[in-house]
Amino acid sequence: MTATSTLPPKFNYEPNDMDTEFDNFWKKVSCFAAQNFPFEERCEFVKNAVDCNKSTNVVPYMRLLACELKCINQFEQLVFMSMFVMLCFQILVVLIYTINSYYSPALKAVSRLLHMNEHLAGVTLMAFGNSSADLFSNLASVKRDVPVFANSLSSALFVTMITGGLICYISPFKMNAYETVRDILFLLLGIVLMDYFTTATSRVHKDFKFILVAMVYIIYIIVNVTDLYFMRRMLNSTAEKLQDLYSKEETPENTKQIQYLEGKFEYYSQDGQVEIYERNSKASITRMRYTTMRMVRNSRVSVNRGLTRIRKLDMTQPKNRGLFRDFFLVLRPIQCQAWQRADILKRTLLLIRAPAVILCTLFIPLVDYEMDKHGWNKLLNSIHVIVNPALSVSVLMSFINSKGNTLWYMEMKDQAIYGAYSLVFTVPFTIFILIQSRTDVPPSYHWVFTVMNLIGSMFIIFLCATEIDKVLEVIGNELAIDDDFMSATVKAFTSNLGSLFANTAVAAHGYPKMAFASAIGGPFFTIVVTGNTVIYVRSLVGMDVTTRDHMEEYGHFALVFLNMGLITILLWSTTLGFFARRSMGLYSIALYTIYLIFAVLVHEKQIHSFADDPQVSAAFGDI
Repeated sequence: MTATSTLPPKFNYEPNDMDTEFDNFWKKVSCFAAQNFPFEERCEFVKNAVDCNKSTNVVPYMRLLACELKCINQFEQLVFMSMFVMLCFQILVVLIYTINSYYSPALKAVSRLLHMNEHLAGVTLMAFGNSSADLFSNLASVKRDVPVFANSLSSALFVTMITGGLICYISPFKMNAYETVRDILFLLLGIVLMDYFTTATSRVHKDFKFILVAMVYIIYIIVNVTDLYFMRRMLNSTAEKLQDLYSKEETPENTKQIQYLEGKFEYYSQDGQVEIYERNSKASITRMRYTTMRMVRNSRVSVNRGLTRIRKLDMTQPKNRGLFRDFFLVLRPIQCQAWQRADILKRTLLLIRAPAVILCTLFIPLVDYEMDKHGWNKLLNSIHVIVNPALSVSVLMSFINSKGNTLWYMEMKDQAIYGAYSLVFTVPFTIFILIQSRTDVPPSYHWVFTVMNLIGSMFIIFLCATEIDKVLEVIGNELAIDDDFMSATVKAFTSNLGSLFANTAVAAHGYPKMAFASAIGGPFFTIVVTGNTVIYVRSLVGMDVTTRDHMEEYGHFALVFLNMGLITILLWSTTLGFFARRSMGLYSIALYTIYLIFAVLVHEKQIHSFADDPQVSAAFGDI
């Protein structure tokens, strides 16, 4: 019996708001508040704070520092954080290997499977794949007090200027005029709408704001798909007219018309060369002029997919010939020939990369049309059919059903039942594969593994990029660096590592148009979809945020530099005839460097930000 129950009824104690605040203290307090406590008291704090589990991706760094490693002074803490940086480098190696060896071939395979051109694949597949993780992570922590719109602007500025600049520097290319101008104007429209609606909080209904901004993105996708459809119709119509003219007698009128149609054909086929090459290779065009032949010869789709598919096929051999040999050979983390040819530095890199090779080999099915058999490995791919969906579903459900008082992967033993449900479909499919397919040629349904390749690659990229983000967040808070400054600078880099390496890898593989389209479409998704959705959900859960909460100290800086960067892209692209040169890439990187200098000066109180001082605003509000 409590003390209050012995009192008369009129003296019964009624909890007030202060009591409720104390009861919810461990649910609301930030895990990084532990640094304000003495070292010997931090372990108990970390064990009780719910945020220490919610803010953890894979490794619980704060718990490691406070409890397992038992730091007792600042020197030990710095030593262990140096170890975290080394772990961060290893994770970066996994990220780069996944993108280069699995994600980039998967993007090319899926875009060809869906008959997309480079631009449409960039603004849809790549943009969504690079930016959707940020949406889900923000929704999972929607109640955290972070400036969503300012972070979206900082992220968009980094992707547009740094990633776009590196694409231009690594692989200069001829841009598509209409598509580039259209994408940049759509992005500017989305920025202006979001900026207006975050300031007009009391004048516009929240449902109307959310629907209007969301419709802008839907219209953007519809316009891109419709444009590709009409372009394909125009190409087919032009090709038919050319073929008809080639079969006729040469006259001055026919020659003039052919030259006109060839120029039109070449212009409209700038971003449709993959489909044009395959279509022309099957057509029985008797006479092909120089312009069209030059376009075909310069096509990047120089690999004959049919030839690489059947190159190892030998119908005189058993269909399971080399089943286990192929399986064990592909599991080697380091190839003998690569090790023999490598010097000491390259051998070190091979050893560092070995864990990434084993992880990706066992989890992600490789589909690459440029490889013999398109990367097909019968026994390994049969294992992928079981492991990939089951593990992906279990991890996803663990994220969704995490209670907050335990780490998400501690829930996997309870959520594994959802992964077991997938076995009902995958086990029979695996048996079918083992019975029906051959080891020396991929089956006709090999496209299914392309989907698993893309999903598995995105899953690994998400885990690696967010883990690096968490490491640097811990380091920044332990060094007492301002959260807003970290979000505007360091976290804008770490949260977009996946986009950075994916876009540059795709550009280096010969698809700069796809990469640059993603460098514009990704920020558009981040601002219009992620920012808009998170702000709307915040309003639904009762969080009242002001304009300053949306922008904080650095949001206005990011807004100004992003608009400046997009407008200058329009200027130099039109001035240079839409040819992306290396100098323009260096210019974009220099512009972002100036933004960083301004942010550092604001952080060091050397200059004033564009944000209003809260004291000044309050004083004017009282007048």
